[in-house]
Amino acid sequence: MGNSSEFQKAVKLVIDTVSFDKDSTVQVFEATIRILGSLLSAHIIITDTKQPFGDMTIKDYDNELLHMAHDLAVRLLPAFENTKTGIPYPRVNLKNGVPPDSNNETCTAGAGSLLVEFGMLSRLLGDSTFEWVARRAVKALWNLRSNDTGLLGNVVNIQTGHWVGKQSGLGAGSDSFYEYLLKSYILFGEKEDLEMFNDAYRSIQNHLRRGREACNEGEGDPPLYVNVNMFNGQLMNTWIDSLQAFFPGLQVLKGDVEDAICLHAFYYAIWKRYGALPERYNWQLQAPDVPFYPLRPELVESTYLLYQATKNPFYLHVGMDILQSLEKYTKAKCGYATLHHVVEKSKEDRMESFFLSETCKYLYLLFDEENPVHKSGNKYLFTTEGHIVSVDKRFRDSVWQDIFPEEEEKNAQKLKPNEVKAVNFSSNCNRVPDERRYLLPLKSIYMRQIDQMVGLI
Repeated sequence: MGNSSEFQKAVKLVIDTVSFDKDSTVQVFEATIRILGSLLSAHIIITDTKQPFGDMTIKDYDNELLHMAHDLAVRLLPAFENTKTGIPYPRVNLKNGVPPDSNNETCTAGAGSLLVEFGMLSRLLGDSTFEWVARRAVKALWNLRSNDTGLLGNVVNIQTGHWVGKQSGLGAGSDSFYEYLLKSYILFGEKEDLEMFNDAYRSIQNHLRRGREACNEGEGDPPLYVNVNMFNGQLMNTWIDSLQAFFPGLQVLKGDVEDAICLHAFYYAIWKRYGALPERYNWQLQAPDVPFYPLRPELVESTYLLYQATKNPFYLHVGMDILQSLEKYTKAKCGYATLHHVVEKSKEDRMESFFLSETCKYLYLLFDEENPVHKSGNKYLFTTEGHIVSVDKRFRDSVWQDIFPEEEEKNAQKLKPNEVKAVNFSSNCNRVPDERRYLLPLKSIYMRQIDQMVGLI
């Protein structure tokens, strides 16, 4: 927001008071995306020579946040040791390493979404260790995908590589794995990340997507991504979860804007019905399966990215609608509260950190057209926890070439930043004609169809 005095105060508070030398067991995934990511993002903002957000420099700053991030990551490293697959343990004690009674099962998203933060840390420090362990985990998961469908499950045993959860979907347990394949490529330019993402995306389109082929033309049901068995692609249940609402935003980054419009409209219709998104929604019963809403950002994030891609004012109206619902149903005396039940609107005494880090940030940026994020000429990437990172050369040049020696030849064809678009170009980028930009993004006949599908009409 450009509030440099508040930013500087917060940074000093963290430097002066935060220590990771604690007998505390944390989730490797959450500690990485929430804490490591925020320390690195703030460090990058402080040390940016251009200072696009106003003067965010800190007097006598000596890379303290980077050192703290390094300290935290070193305390997370034991999670990657003593696993036969290279897939990390889900939890680690910051003082004592992996607890003796540790669980050998972890989810795909938790183990496979560490590469952006660990890769940035490695490249800022010039130490390949962190990127190496994160990349090894991604490859280990990738190699466990089904030979028949190309899909991954959602829970795996880190010692045997056996799939404990065979559900393949886009929501909880899987979501950010796909997100980070593409975002790692955007940030680091490693061609193999893009190849994995494109393969995964094809499998998702082939096996998870139901409904008519095109979003905005033809007959049939609206497109919907369902949960299937990873080995045969058969439907496993009839619910989707609110985390899946991130996917239209990822489709925007891929250039598949048209399909993103349809899936976003489906989630927005559910929001309109309840004034919030239930954690799980049963599309067959047209009712919530799990009725709470912990102030999640995914629908707002996709709304923001769709507005950036289309500039269609419809998405400003969606943002306004979400904002008014949050004010009406979730506002509490000292912040905003998780909704315990989206129908009854009862509250819980809980406000997750992602509400500030993502939900509020994406809403703010949706309406702030003049923000340096949009106007400075810099390119930015948001981590899965909404932390902002400039896409710049220092992340594209790794000082090591031997991270996976057998891959060296492949990496010789590394892409330059301006080649990203050409390689990942999809004809869908051009499919939204100008005359449609100021109409509803989805034809009204299809909008009505979606409203019927969620029981709005």
